[in-house]
Amino acid sequence: MNSNDSNVDASNIYRLDGKVPIGKAIPFGLQHILAMFVSNVTPIILLAGVAMYNGVAFDNITAAHLVQNCMIIAGIGTLIQLYPLWKIGSGLPIVMGISFTFLSALMVIAQEDYGIAVGAIIVGGVIEGLLGLTAKFWAKFITPVVAGCVVTSIGVSLLNVGMSSFAQSSSYEIGSWQNLLVGLITIVICILTQTLGKGFIKQLNLLVGLLVGYIVSIAFGMVDFASIGNTINELGWIALPQMFAYKPVFKLGPIISITLVFLVSAVETIGDSSAICKGGLKRDIKNNEISGSVACDGFISAISGGVFGCSPITSFSQNVGICNMTGVVNRFTVMCGAVIMIAAGLFPAIGAILTSVPNCVLGGCTTMLFGSIAIAGMNMLHDAGFNQKNTIITATSLSIGIGVTQVDGFFSHLPAAVGDIFAGNSVAGVFVVSLLLSLIIPESVNKEN
Repeated sequence: MNSNDSNVDASNIYRLDGKVPIGKAIPFGLQHILAMFVSNVTPIILLAGVAMYNGVAFDNITAAHLVQNCMIIAGIGTLIQLYPLWKIGSGLPIVMGISFTFLSALMVIAQEDYGIAVGAIIVGGVIEGLLGLTAKFWAKFITPVVAGCVVTSIGVSLLNVGMSSFAQSSSYEIGSWQNLLVGLITIVICILTQTLGKGFIKQLNLLVGLLVGYIVSIAFGMVDFASIGNTINELGWIALPQMFAYKPVFKLGPIISITLVFLVSAVETIGDSSAICKGGLKRDIKNNEISGSVACDGFISAISGGVFGCSPITSFSQNVGICNMTGVVNRFTVMCGAVIMIAAGLFPAIGAILTSVPNCVLGGCTTMLFGSIAIAGMNMLHDAGFNQKNTIITATSLSIGIGVTQVDGFFSHLPAAVGDIFAGNSVAGVFVVSLLLSLIIPESVNKEN
């Protein structure tokens, strides 16, 4: 650790360790939370919309409690990722949140009974956690080219998410000129702030863009202030989380299905962790960091389901993009964001305000972030070298993994679990193909003409 890192110093935002003045740490931490906030609560809202428990459908108050819980567990997971407990956690500036990866599989299970979903999450999370603790036995197979392919696919897979948000709001139809204008203003402000801004304002370009975009969206009537009041009326100004509200039910089929998705989640977490090391910290990831990040992903997901009744959590690529773009990798700063997230769960008014940010504003902020993740993956591939073996691995895995997600019905005659894993998630396909090719293709091909 640098000798200056123990002192409170604003320049520490560019170092992993060291304290940052709270006046600087809070806005940078808030920037991280705003980038992922809606994506964090959306999966649980969609899941609550179809879930049944003991034959009764979830009502709005139940959904509101789950939203509250998902913010708290996201903050807890981020804190453990930042400051590990034993071997659980990587010590990297990774932000955790509710995963979209599990949504389709969980929606099917939750329609039968939410307790079955909770049981599957507990078992699958423990299995992934144990997988993380044993990473020293398998991490060596995640070669630089495999990691580069995975990170590139993560960035590419998120591009449609950013652009979809860019074109949407709750007040206008998708693609309306109002949505596009607000999104355009937001991204222009982000770019101008980053290119023309000075000092810390330059690195807060996303927060500046979001604030300007939010003000503009108010002028277009996109912000639903009534919903903020409704949330406060339902939950109050301060609300403790409901814990152990759902009794887990353990059924083999759902457990197998969710455990397979946990393996995909582990791959994404490895990719995000690798990208944050390469792009933000300018070094390769260490085996103990892979182990800790995956273990946190699994064990905290088991707590998310078993204690808080939420779906699994995972690393958020949006925040990897922020670290790579701004160079702000300080753990204390990200910790401030995690505390804000927990506060948003305990004080519903905070969460209500954060969730009122229109999609088009968020899309304007995150579009560049997702592209930066793909660029980080390309840099990893460049560093791995484009010899004959690596070229074959990269070209084949990206073509197959991304390509199958573009063809409706590609897996229609295979078991549904195959389509659930590969059809909507290019990361899983890219990882499986790149790993297999990395193991199968001999190094001797690089010496042949």
